[in-house]
Amino acid sequence: MPSPPPLSGLRVLEFAGLAPGITTSPNPAPTADLLTRHKSSIAVDLKSPSGIAFIKALLPTTDIVIDPFRPGVLEKLGLGPDVLLGINPRIILARMTGFRRDGKYKDMAGHDINYLAVSGALSLLGRKHENPMPPANILGDFAGGGATLFQGILLALLERGKSGKGQVVEANMVDGSSYLVTFPRMLMVTPTWNRPRGENLLDGGSPFYDAYETKDGKYMAVGALEPQFFKELIQGLGLEGKGIEKSRDDRNTWPALKETFTRIFKSRTRAEWEKVFDGTDACCTPVLDYHELRKDPSKEGDQRPAVTLRGSPSLALSPGSASRDPSTGQGAGVKGESYTGTTLSPGQGGEEALKEWLGWQRGKDFQVENGGLVKKPSSKL
Repeated sequence: MPSPPPLSGLRVLEFAGLAPGITTSPNPAPTADLLTRHKSSIAVDLKSPSGIAFIKALLPTTDIVIDPFRPGVLEKLGLGPDVLLGINPRIILARMTGFRRDGKYKDMAGHDINYLAVSGALSLLGRKHENPMPPANILGDFAGGGATLFQGILLALLERGKSGKGQVVEANMVDGSSYLVTFPRMLMVTPTWNRPRGENLLDGGSPFYDAYETKDGKYMAVGALEPQFFKELIQGLGLEGKGIEKSRDDRNTWPALKETFTRIFKSRTRAEWEKVFDGTDACCTPVLDYHELRKDPSKEGDQRPAVTLRGSPSLALSPGSASRDPSTGQGAGVKGESYTGTTLSPGQGGEEALKEWLGWQRGKDFQVENGGLVKKPSSKL
């Protein structure tokens, strides 16, 4: 019988910015954040001494505090690392910034594209003779930022298990993004990636590592890097016997070969090419979009936990029984589909969470003033 997910029981207090005036509205609107599954909200005025006192009352039973603010904000509020760890030495304070906390841009506003830009990562992305192209906000915000901070939190939890002490975990999207492009940075001193953007083996320069449009306006992705895989690709495209396999490493042949591939792929629909290459080692697959993945179960589009823990599987992101195959790494299903965002209004579910965590109740342990929660003067919190 699988055990509960490994992070079950950990209590996380995450600070989140809200639009001006939103906490004092009688009917506060949901925030724009759709990544709120399993979260609850409490509205607290952090500019009020009573609000700060309320936060401090939560700290003795908190495992992890997430700080998303610019450098110095928590310190100005009187909730800096020394204060938090002084109240609870086991707390892990996870701090995320966009730019480096000690760098030249530390006091500037920025977004994913800016963090990628100064990290060097953005200079690698894009076609030849075109502007650098950011991959939405995936690389900086979610990979270099959130995922990197989460790794730090897990390491700190591991250390706390040995020492019994919490600590401060620092992450920023510049260093996180820079780490993610370690491999291409190393390859820049080799023939694999020593040319300008868009002219290298893995950045669109090679004809056998690229995406091609099909007759119906869809795309096939080609990644036939190894000779044996390239041979199968050539066979599937009907180009065997032309000596292409022998000349494929000659970069002078790449432009013409790419034109040939472009013409051939456009001669059939994507479904027709799938019939040619499915089940082969040609490293040629359809480029699926999320509308297809949602509608067609055969496309394997159900979103699952990113890693598989067979003994303590994570909660599934789609409906299913608790007895599902543990090899998928999924436990019992949770409410909501994997592609369905969940909004959260200020204060939504917060009082229920306080009752579950600490047994606190409105009127007895806390009250609401100007839209924010504060300790009751008579409370012994």
